[in-house]
Amino acid sequence: MNTYATKPSDIQRKWYVVDAEGVVLGRLAAEVSKILRGKHKACYVPNLDCGDYVIVINADKVKLTGKKLTDKKYFKHTGWIGGIKETTAGKILSGRFPGRVVEKAVERMISRNPLGRQQMTKLKVYAGNEHPHVAQNPEVLDIAAMNPKNKRSAL
Repeated sequence: MNTYATKPSDIQRKWYVVDAEGVVLGRLAAEVSKILRGKHKACYVPNLDCGDYVIVINADKVKLTGKKLTDKKYFKHTGWIGGIKETTAGKILSGRFPGRVVEKAVERMISRNPLGRQQMTKLKVYAGNEHPHVAQNPEVLDIAAMNPKNKRSAL
């Protein structure tokens, strides 16, 4: 009996489109990161990038539970002494790049190494309802219907 070892030539990638409207951010990020890593496949190996492409639309309409909209803080550093900047999730969602909240949530669920950076290149996040990847024929992945807790109707 031989153990099957997945080779890079055996990996077949699919495209998924996820509508983030009304979906809780953490639950969305957990499912998306699982697909990006390839853990939903039978041929998953931790040392290869065997994940699929994920397109997230309506990222500006994602929901946060509790008081995270005002209390959750994101930090960045300018590189200068005392140059730490902070902003809230609500400001980012209502600002110029609301998709960054989803990107950061998914990024922090993927390993921080060259393989994780390669997996993050397969994530495409758009604030609106349109995306330019129609030619790839993406399958619709309804995360809101997987579990009743995944969707929030009121804030």
